[in-house]
Amino acid sequence: MAETIKRKPNLRQRWLAVHLYLGLVLGLVMAVTGLTGSVLVFYPELDEAMNPELLAADTGRQALSYETIYSALRRSEPDRARGWRLEIPDDPERMITARYYKPKETEPAHFAPLLVTVDPYSGEIVEKRFWGRFALTWLYDLHYTLLLDHTGKIVMAGEGLVLSISLFSGLYLWWPPRHKWRTALTIKTGASPERLNYDLHKVGGVYGFVVVLVLALTGVALEVPDYVNPLINAVSPLQAMPRPHSAPAGEGAGRITLDQAVAVARQRFPAARLCWIETPNDAAGSYRINLRQDFEPNRRFPKTNVWIDQYSGRVLAVNDPAKFGGGDILLGWLHALHSGEAFDLPGRWLVFFAGLICPLLFVTGVLRWMQKAGAKRQRRE
Repeated sequence: MAETIKRKPNLRQRWLAVHLYLGLVLGLVMAVTGLTGSVLVFYPELDEAMNPELLAADTGRQALSYETIYSALRRSEPDRARGWRLEIPDDPERMITARYYKPKETEPAHFAPLLVTVDPYSGEIVEKRFWGRFALTWLYDLHYTLLLDHTGKIVMAGEGLVLSISLFSGLYLWWPPRHKWRTALTIKTGASPERLNYDLHKVGGVYGFVVVLVLALTGVALEVPDYVNPLINAVSPLQAMPRPHSAPAGEGAGRITLDQAVAVARQRFPAARLCWIETPNDAAGSYRINLRQDFEPNRRFPKTNVWIDQYSGRVLAVNDPAKFGGGDILLGWLHALHSGEAFDLPGRWLVFFAGLICPLLFVTGVLRWMQKAGAKRQRRE
């Protein structure tokens, strides 16, 4: 009877096992994350397509003042005592969306603000919705937290790290000898279904490697900033977020209007675009005016901020990304890279297609595993 020799698995076999089991155990989560991420690249546009009433009509009219819009908002929601955050669109066909954080109706949730859509030309309250209770925000929570709130962030951060390992292991397993690069980078025409499936898996992973890796790592940083930011701060100190307070006003003194606060902020950054107006939370609170300078990668959530005393109109603090150090610059790029908006529409399309690579790799990987398992069974028989 011949003696059976058991060979120790070599390095390639070990990495093949790592790649296989990571894909089988967490591949479905990665596929869902990628697919939902692709949809969310065009979240505002899709939300408006699904709800055409959210688009402003008759844009030839003069837009109302921000103070008038804010007054209409307060009349509509008189019991919301804290501040509002108004998103100011750069497209005249889009309406203003005001966020009220921590409404009592969704209090247990970590993030579920009330979103109120206001017509900037008539002041009409068009829609009131709670985050997570309509399609696109439900998808956002699925992508961001797997609908598990804070626990889901930890899980998704871990999933991002696992995806990174899976990508590197796949790259190692794919890496061809020098004379086989052409074959390794193409899909063979007229091949069998098994070979086509294999080629789709390898080509999808190789061509999507850089973008998917960037999405995985930026996703980790955005999910758990409490863990990532201190690491960045250790290398390049981050500036502390200002928390200014308005000075007590005399009896009967009122606050300045939203338009006056915006005018003060624009004096500091005359060429910047207005993105958000944040109203004071209480008598000691201040206005926070969020603007975007041309060089900033973030288009919806830029980092140029001016805090203004709600009574005197005095500038209390300023965030100017032109003066940021390396760590703050990196943080400013994270969301813009993850959403693709750092490179405008081409960048968003690139992220859209990169997200689709995740379900492609999962499906082709499972099929490849089933094919190999079937072949092993046949050999044993």
